[in-house]
Amino acid sequence: MTGLFDLQIDHSAETEVRARVPVTDALKQPLGLVHGGVFATIADALAVGATPGASRALSNQASFLRPVTGGTIHAVARRRHLGRTTAVWEVDVLDDAGRLCTIVRVTVAR
Repeated sequence: MTGLFDLQIDHSAETEVRARVPVTDALKQPLGLVHGGVFATIADALAVGATPGASRALSNQASFLRPVTGGTIHAVARRRHLGRTTAVWEVDVLDDAGRLCTIVRVTVAR
């Protein structure tokens, strides 16, 4: 899944993962904005990859606050719940200026 873009993990701990993705034209929709599916895919990859025993995401809900048009996408995933069968992560997506652009909540099956 992440072979579609260059996902770079900067920090990984039990309850938090920080990553970045350089913006390329391939990630943009026709209006020049990074496609919302890119943010959802980044969040999915971080949540599933950081959850012990994870198999797949069950849900992925994104709230888009401001567009990203260039530079680097920064993502901070924080685990909010780790249960026997599921985990819930919240992922903040920021631009190079540190502005919150998207909030994604991912529920993962364990």
